Amino acid sequence: MTPIAGLAGNRGRNLLHIADHAPGGAELSVILTNDADAPVLDAAAERGIPTEVVEQNEDESRAAHERRLLDRLDEYDVELVCLDGYMRVLTRQFIEAAPPAFNVHPSLLPAFPGTNAHEQVLDAGVGVTGCTVHLVAEDIDAGPIVTQEPVAVYPDDDPESLKERVLHEAEFAAYPRAVRWFAEGTLAIDGEGDEREVTITGDENCPFPTRRVQGSERAADLRYGENPHQSAALYADVSDGASVVGAPQLNSGAKNLSYNNYNDADGALGLVREFDEPAAAVIKHTNPAGCATADTLAAAYERALATDPMSAFGGIVALNRECDEATAEQVIESFKEVVCAPGYTEDALAVLREEDDLRVLDIGAFDTDPSELVEKPLAGGRLMQERDEQTIAPEELEVVTEREPTDEQLATMCFAWQVIKHVKSNAIVFADGTETVGIGMGQVSRVDAVRLAAMKADEHAEGKSAAGAVMASDAFFPFPDGIEAAVEVGIEAVVQPGGSVNDEDVIAAADEADIAMAHTGQRAFRHD
Repeated sequence: MTPIAGLAGNRGRNLLHIADHAPGGAELSVILTNDADAPVLDAAAERGIPTEVVEQNEDESRAAHERRLLDRLDEYDVELVCLDGYMRVLTRQFIEAAPPAFNVHPSLLPAFPGTNAHEQVLDAGVGVTGCTVHLVAEDIDAGPIVTQEPVAVYPDDDPESLKERVLHEAEFAAYPRAVRWFAEGTLAIDGEGDEREVTITGDENCPFPTRRVQGSERAADLRYGENPHQSAALYADVSDGASVVGAPQLNSGAKNLSYNNYNDADGALGLVREFDEPAAAVIKHTNPAGCATADTLAAAYERALATDPMSAFGGIVALNRECDEATAEQVIESFKEVVCAPGYTEDALAVLREEDDLRVLDIGAFDTDPSELVEKPLAGGRLMQERDEQTIAPEELEVVTEREPTDEQLATMCFAWQVIKHVKSNAIVFADGTETVGIGMGQVSRVDAVRLAAMKADEHAEGKSAAGAVMASDAFFPFPDGIEAAVEVGIEAVVQPGGSVNDEDVIAAADEADIAMAHTGQRAFRHD
């Protein structure tokens, strides 16, 4: 626990917010004010926080008043002082005698210092403001900056609306962050007086910095979200390369894309991006209904669709080559919501535009890698991770069974592994050559995922069969039952991460069935 003190002159909402959340284990030991009528006193009493009123007498000098303030602070043995609306300039003597003191200013210093910061911001017509937590210095708003938090300024803002948003979106984020850094010891204050400097341990230009600031702009209002009762919008980041965000819609008469269309189209794009050869994928509810590569785009699409043409109805088509007429003619043979490709021939566009409800997107060239990081929103935050860029080459696979895979099976294992990265866990992919045969996704049991893939192959696939196919699993088989279920439908080779405590039993089941198995040594979970 790090004891801290607050100096407040009014409501002290930042101090109360810190008290309520105890960032880094910091605890408000006392709140002092120079105003006996300050509302913060009652709010502190409700929380059981001790308070002290240290008013300046009419005939009392500022130095004498500050000495009394320091005497009161000494009684609580605090390590940090936090100012909040304490409208008094502290002297060098106080600053040098007291523990380190933070203050928060409602702008991004050094811009708009002093009073009326929000009015200054609006008068200047800037698009971004925010707050700054800084060390208290003898000069107003001139101490070393600890942290900042940006906030957008909107055309209809007035000083009051901007003040409330800066408080809730910026100050309530930045002030506790600064206190937490201090309490956890990741913030260092070096030097003395005007030469003081603030450094944050681990605050560097790296994939996961201590602070992350990223702006985006609303690119479109969507008809609704995942469901009609949910509102939704599309926001665009600054990026290059193939993307469904901002992709021109080449059939202007079709309706705009929905939330689900964008989500599925992005998933489809991520899958075909995996391959150098002509590739096609059909996505439904962010899972592949089928994927294939071939010598021509039309052949790749035909084989991808044949994996599960029933589920592909109303799906999203993604292509990694310019769409030609032969491919376009196949796309419109059954209802699809969206097709996205890095360009279209004029003949292909003429074919696709025959379908009034098909959205045709030009997603741009695949000449730039996607963002290295992906994120998932959570209530109150977001998870960040590196994009799964793993690839497997035949020579990197560890064969663990008595039977060796053929060269063709090894190549299919690598293809299936690139596909399975885009299938929701628990995931199973049956593949033959460089085309999917059956896909089992999103099951809580790996055996059920095998059975689902087998059912898809036997009942939904056209001209395909699980017999003789290769099976990929995104995680290890904890028991032999998954292998046994695969053998029953004719699987002849398996690729999986390995690493189960029961690997020996799983390998033994494969040897008993006389099938080949290889380990990748890494898994390919996809949980969102």
